[in-house]
Amino acid sequence: MSPRRFRPFAAAGAVTAVLALVTGCAGSAGSGGGDGSSAEGFDYGADQEAVDAALAELEPVTLTIQPYAASPDAAAAVAEKAFMEAVEERSGGKINFEVAWGQSIAAYPEVDDALADGRLDIAYSVPVYFPAEYPLTDAYNKLSHYTSAAPLTGEAAIQAQMNEAGWNHPEVLEQYTEKGLTPLNPLVTSGNYWAACNAEGTSADDWKGRQVRIGGSVQTTISENIGASPVSMEYGEAFEALQRSTVDCTFIQGMVAGSTGLLEAAPHVSTFGEERMTGAVTAGHVAGSSFEQLPLPYQQIIFDAANIDWFHGQIAAIVGSSADAVADVRDAGGTFAEFDQDVEENILATQEEVVDGLIAEGVIDAEVREQLKESAGKWAGIVEELGYSDGGELSELDQWYDAENTDFRPLGERAYEAGGLEHRPA
Repeated sequence: MSPRRFRPFAAAGAVTAVLALVTGCAGSAGSGGGDGSSAEGFDYGADQEAVDAALAELEPVTLTIQPYAASPDAAAAVAEKAFMEAVEERSGGKINFEVAWGQSIAAYPEVDDALADGRLDIAYSVPVYFPAEYPLTDAYNKLSHYTSAAPLTGEAAIQAQMNEAGWNHPEVLEQYTEKGLTPLNPLVTSGNYWAACNAEGTSADDWKGRQVRIGGSVQTTISENIGASPVSMEYGEAFEALQRSTVDCTFIQGMVAGSTGLLEAAPHVSTFGEERMTGAVTAGHVAGSSFEQLPLPYQQIIFDAANIDWFHGQIAAIVGSSADAVADVRDAGGTFAEFDQDVEENILATQEEVVDGLIAEGVIDAEVREQLKESAGKWAGIVEELGYSDGGELSELDQWYDAENTDFRPLGERAYEAGGLEHRPA
């Protein structure tokens, strides 16, 4: 039986499905329309024999997927590669992928439309770029500083924390479903922010007057409160701007820095040490209008892999790319330092003022902040319980991180059970 090209039968929003979930409640994921819609699914955690039986009469499909990474060789590609390998293996090769690396089908402003009209089936999206359309994602972006900044355990904890928060906040899911999209990972972190400059200097006087390329709206306020001038520009323009001192610094995440080599031009990195800079929730892993037309067992395979294998790969991509960025700093003769205490206190206070504003404006309830503070401790404990640890400082990350022997899937399973499992197609 030859693979067929899978495409939706109707435009986004034209098909309404009543979903029966594992808990018996309504949720966000599809229930399996289109060819193979009568196929029965399988239980979460079922053995491969049960999965094979559910797939026995189904035709192969090929789905178009657009990852974040520019190429399959990039450190950031590990998330989508882990996801695709898990899906292909679990499906016995019946689900295959055509991969559009480097946003080659749709730039981020077009991703939602491409998912809705069928040009893409699954994609890495950056909803925080569009706060008017995704106000709650933007809000959580400004609430992403309550976990540790530790380079491995902190990144693992915040990924689980935001995964749980997204799946348990119905309005977060509605931001996708009202567009005819299916969230696979509704709130995703891309890692802690660093300040990277083309010259040393961490004091208040050093920051006054600096031109700083910002990575999100919240960093406008942060920059202005420390006396710097925020500048909005594409990553592609930032390298040359830093080289020519058109801008002096950039707020940047390790995953982006390691993927772009930007720290070669800005090798002097400042962090808070144990505290985290806000603005880490920048993305979502999303399926398009075709998802609800897939046979139910295919939906379940994709959904499980997104919440466990892609989850694993995203943390691995953050830590691995950050390790590459650390090596870039060392090769460029750069430095790692902490902000001077008064600058750090200024920024930390600004972050809380931003949250106060979200609550005052009614964007979020006050209890959301308290829930995130509480869950930060919970997930830090689970991360420790599962045996994850930091083998050294951020400045030595490339020397102690063991990518081949670090598997975040056990944490993914715990996070899945805390939120996404209730939304599993069934």
